[in-house]
Amino acid sequence: MTIPDSGFMMDNGGSCLPVPPDEERRVVEELTNKSEDNLKEGNLYYVVSNRWYSSWQRYVGQNTDQYLADEPSLDSQRLKGVSSEMTERPGPIDNSDIISDEHSEGDHLELRRMLEEGRDYVLVPQQVWEKLFGWYKGGPALPRKMILQGYHNKSYSVEVYLLCLKLIDSRDNSQSIIRISRKASTHDLYEKVSMLRKVDMAKVHIWDYFNEHKAALLHRSNKTLEEESLQMDQDIRLEMQVDGVSQSRNGMDSTRNDLALVALEPSRSSMTIAGGPTMSNGHASGYNFYQRSGLSSSSSHTEDGYDAIISANKGERGGLAGLQNLGNTCFMNSAIQCLVHTTPIVEYFLQDYTEDINMENPLGMRGELALAFGDLLRKLWSSGRTTIAPRAFKGKLARFAPQFSGYNQHDSQELLAFLLDGLHEDLNRVKKKPYIEAKDSDGRPDREVADESWKYHKARNDSIIVDVCQGQYKSTLVCPACSKISITFDPFMYLTLPLPSSVTRTMIVTVFYGDGSGLPMPFTVTVLKHGCCKDLTQALGAACCLRADECLLLAEVYEHRIYRYLENSLDLSSIKDDDYIVAYRLPKVGAGRTKVEITHRWLERVAPDTFKGHERKFSGTPLVMYLSKDSLCGEDIFGAVGKVLSPLTRAYSPPRSSNEKESSFVLKDGEESSSSSNGQCGRGNDEMEDVEDESSSELPSFQLSLVDDRGLNPKPIHRDTVISGQTVKIMLDWTERERELYDANYLMDLPEVHKSGFTVKKTRQEAISLFSCLDAFLKEEPLGPDDMWYCPGCKEHRQATKKLDLWKLPDILVVHLKRFSYSRYLKNKLDTFVNFPIHNLDLTKYVKSNDGQSYVYELYAISNHYGGLGGGHYTAYAKLIDENRWYHFDDSHVSPVGEADVKTSAAYLLFYQRVKTDLGVRMGETSRSHMSS
Repeated sequence: MTIPDSGFMMDNGGSCLPVPPDEERRVVEELTNKSEDNLKEGNLYYVVSNRWYSSWQRYVGQNTDQYLADEPSLDSQRLKGVSSEMTERPGPIDNSDIISDEHSEGDHLELRRMLEEGRDYVLVPQQVWEKLFGWYKGGPALPRKMILQGYHNKSYSVEVYLLCLKLIDSRDNSQSIIRISRKASTHDLYEKVSMLRKVDMAKVHIWDYFNEHKAALLHRSNKTLEEESLQMDQDIRLEMQVDGVSQSRNGMDSTRNDLALVALEPSRSSMTIAGGPTMSNGHASGYNFYQRSGLSSSSSHTEDGYDAIISANKGERGGLAGLQNLGNTCFMNSAIQCLVHTTPIVEYFLQDYTEDINMENPLGMRGELALAFGDLLRKLWSSGRTTIAPRAFKGKLARFAPQFSGYNQHDSQELLAFLLDGLHEDLNRVKKKPYIEAKDSDGRPDREVADESWKYHKARNDSIIVDVCQGQYKSTLVCPACSKISITFDPFMYLTLPLPSSVTRTMIVTVFYGDGSGLPMPFTVTVLKHGCCKDLTQALGAACCLRADECLLLAEVYEHRIYRYLENSLDLSSIKDDDYIVAYRLPKVGAGRTKVEITHRWLERVAPDTFKGHERKFSGTPLVMYLSKDSLCGEDIFGAVGKVLSPLTRAYSPPRSSNEKESSFVLKDGEESSSSSNGQCGRGNDEMEDVEDESSSELPSFQLSLVDDRGLNPKPIHRDTVISGQTVKIMLDWTERERELYDANYLMDLPEVHKSGFTVKKTRQEAISLFSCLDAFLKEEPLGPDDMWYCPGCKEHRQATKKLDLWKLPDILVVHLKRFSYSRYLKNKLDTFVNFPIHNLDLTKYVKSNDGQSYVYELYAISNHYGGLGGGHYTAYAKLIDENRWYHFDDSHVSPVGEADVKTSAAYLLFYQRVKTDLGVRMGETSRSHMSS
């Protein structure tokens, strides 16, 4: 297909005309698909304001569903479909709403921080930008390059935010801003700095000056700035070399004291930083720990607050160091603080674990993640209260899990899941995993199958993480057709528990009759707050006494037009309280039917200061009906419209001429639609009753037009107009005559789904217990239609029922409260207060193995999330076991907190440790000496 070279089309007169919207859409979609087939590093993409781009999408009729998964707080104009004003051609490209005035200097325009793709901006390929710019002009242009990220699974992403560095010139302490890709090399940085400061690159020294401290000299190499752990908005220091000596502002040798005060290795005392005996090859004895293992240290830098370790008071306890926020890294800090206060994890990483490093595991990271985490844990337990900047760890995280790179907020649970799995693979004692074929239970005793499954799992997975963090599910699937039962036993690392809502939702939906047999009627129904549209349809059906041969078609109305039809599987969370929902009561039909949608327009008086006296505008509520597909003509449409409007006929209509007779459409209240409803010409129309012969020529004189999918380009309908298609969209232009004949108020003032003003007082949601969450998780439920199970008995995919049970629980139990929900149209966070035990969480009765052991747990850490989606803030509560006291870890700030204050509605991840009652030991009592300073 040939793509036009010009953004304009020439008519015969030689004037320039804009490209038709359909053509613009075709060109953009074709160029986008072509770009996606040719992804590579360095490809240019352009950032475009979603505000402008959405208006362009509406203009060309492009589906905007992909940009609807935004915050609920966004105004409805951005989320909804087409209004009469929005269909106009948008003006010039306008990116002003996403540009930051504060950070823009010279020709470089910086984006506002914390923007989200799809909500605030979209990315378009270079060829698409060139077309859009040719058609609309405007701007400004915001080009960004595509980069390649990842270690195992490499993926492409567009670097929307460049690395911003503050360059400090040691000669005069002047400051400059450097913007450069984090994938650029240190050599590239030297070139950029030398060009900016107009100096000889051979005499330049650039220091990593994080936290105004010389962390390391950056050598010219191919090593990327990301690998050097440079962070957004941090300082770098320029020094010029004169006669082989770096000169600072005062002319002194700037390399003299900066490194002399920095500890290149920990203190070499006879005790470890946690108070235990020194390991001969451990971190506490020097960096030969890394050399012995043949691995490089996680960082050669002396930053991260590590130089302050030797100055910490010897009597100062460990475990109370904060973590510096490196730019929206509170999610990472929260998860790390919970892990580094997990007793068996601390014990393990304070000892020599080099023999467990698995260099051969293709699923691991060659030990680099484990070493980086171990290094960070040791610093946190040896630095007293000195704040640590986890730059080296964040660098490893970005390398091996690029989804956490950049500077946006992320999910602490997702980070924890990656970290636990990554640590396991790096520390897996199994160097070569044997192949083991999974076996079905085949009616064998559960204990035999469970023990066999765990044995096979341990044969391939054996690490400290498996030892203390992994449990075992029992999963039972039952085929609904042949009753085949399949039982499997699977390992788990944490429990993700749903939050069962104790609050139902009241919704108002207006039901319209598709056959004109009754007036529209609003119904108030109560449904589960987090149910689906199928639940709403069933509740409505019961409320309106739906017959067995009828069905309900749900739709959302916006700007007097149908915005979308609601599928049964759609989450009710996608429907907001201020939406307008209707249900069309229609006969159950199969194939071969035509769906007719009727929208309404009528003349309205415009502002007196304009030349126009009246203007046609969309109004009222659309109507929907089914007609037979065969032999559909204009007469069928006129008759069907008359019938569907007949319930609205006023009791006393004004006199009419014979060719406008409509009295035959009047239906008495409660009367069934029958052949006495004259005025219908329904040739071949099974849903509309046949009209009587004497009134077949007395059709109503409606002004009807066929319109396109966007409600535009009306074409008048005449009696002999031939109409085809599975969906026919019709526009009814009301005149004063129709408004006198019909009471249009029934089509107006559609009620909102829920009017908050109707409720006298909002009651606080009732708290739910952790046990109710666990019960909801373990409840038997059918698999979803997209998650069918292949039944070995039927040899077909079946929607089986699934039941989970707890078979084996670990010593460290992580509970993930599922507060975040995502649907196609909406993201949501549940702030429900979950009442969880701090002491004596007894799960013994839930463990189905009946092994005679007690499963009682004590809470020792919590990861909290405050605020909404796409932002918010993470903190952590953690308990120092030996002093039985809780502390609040809010990035770099650490403070004591009362035990009663740790139970809040912000709790997101709960960390429990099993009480070893059989040994007479509580909560890691044996390790107290190791945890003291």
